[in-house]
Amino acid sequence: MAQYDMIMPKMGESVAEATIIKWLKNEGDAVAPDESVLEIATDKVDSEVPAQKGGILIKRLFNEGDVVQVGTVIAIIADSVSANAEAPETVEQTKENVTAPVLAAASVSNNQPSAASGDRFYSPLVRSIAKEEQITGAELDAISGSGKEGRVTKEDILHFIANKKSAPKAAMPEAPAQQSAAPSPAAAASSAPSQTKSTVSVNAGDEIIEMDRMRKLIADHMVKSKHTSPHVTSFVEADVTNIVMWRDKIKNSFEKRENEKITFTPIFIEAIARAIKDFPMINIAVDGNNIIKRKDINIGMAAALPSGNLIVPVIKNADQKNLLGLTKAVNDLANRARAGKLTPDEIAGGTFTVTNVGSFGNVMGTPIINQPQVAIMAVGAIKKKPVVIETPQGDTIGIRHMMFLSHSYDHRVVDGSLGGSFVRRVADYLESFDINRII
Repeated sequence: MAQYDMIMPKMGESVAEATIIKWLKNEGDAVAPDESVLEIATDKVDSEVPAQKGGILIKRLFNEGDVVQVGTVIAIIADSVSANAEAPETVEQTKENVTAPVLAAASVSNNQPSAASGDRFYSPLVRSIAKEEQITGAELDAISGSGKEGRVTKEDILHFIANKKSAPKAAMPEAPAQQSAAPSPAAAASSAPSQTKSTVSVNAGDEIIEMDRMRKLIADHMVKSKHTSPHVTSFVEADVTNIVMWRDKIKNSFEKRENEKITFTPIFIEAIARAIKDFPMINIAVDGNNIIKRKDINIGMAAALPSGNLIVPVIKNADQKNLLGLTKAVNDLANRARAGKLTPDEIAGGTFTVTNVGSFGNVMGTPIINQPQVAIMAVGAIKKKPVVIETPQGDTIGIRHMMFLSHSYDHRVVDGSLGGSFVRRVADYLESFDINRII
């Protein structure tokens, strides 16, 4: 029977592994070409893995919740023509006659780790790390898992190892013969910051909602950012009347011509990209005591998902796109973000981020930096206000469209002068927008 290996695909330049969330096909099921076989998740995005060829799924080599390295064989699919020509029992025999490397991989996935006791499941990656770091079975069993059904993830065991190495030897008790009802200090310290439990009273009628996977990642990312960067925020109010009047003038003809809407977001991104070229030290990252000055200007835009979570697709080389190109990119990424169709590369590589808090009716916000970037800008709601207008004939009061820009930056490497000047420059570009501009 002809068969082929289904491989864990490469999900982006910076992605080396993925977690199997759900198998969509059972062993023995027919699989059509390009039909999704399983759902996987990386630290960036969730996606489905389709079959390259049609056939019968005869072997799943990993379980749901397993962390699998890119390039690893995850399933065996037999040619459907050959499978249909044989009796059912022959197909079952084929499952048992896969090649030795595949059987070995399946054995690793299904067997319990030699370093652990009891019936608790551990992924091959966790078992490998435990073996390399000489983690005892009792220590592994004591780690509080943040994964599905309490399973220990890569992050859980790495946190445990880091705390174990930093803790004084006296604080590390010997492995007990029986697990105590109370968690050991090492186990309590092994949890990630977002997983640290405090005493919370639950009253009658309260509902307990477990965080989904993406919310856990966001929580960890936000806590990490606050631990990494001392945040400072500068605010500027901008008169965007020309932009509002221009958009009102062209939006209907633009939608009729391009079959899509034009929003304020691409205009904001254009102004930010122009300001970054004026102040390139905003477009940096920190690596220890080194500053990495980015050549490319890749603007991330925070997008709200139907689940309530946020994702940040990235417009690569935003400074090289005209306003029409930015509009197309913004609409495409926003639509595919809401549909869950983004690829890992499309949410990686950002060098600066903008978030539109005005879409929620907020006039301003103090956004948290999207690491490893050093700055992020929030654009607030556009409101009509009476303001003082300076003219050659004297000052007058008029009704103008005003908005706040909030610029949060890493005070380790961006001081108030640079951070404040940058957001002022963005406002200047917005205020000088040409009301007769052609797109």
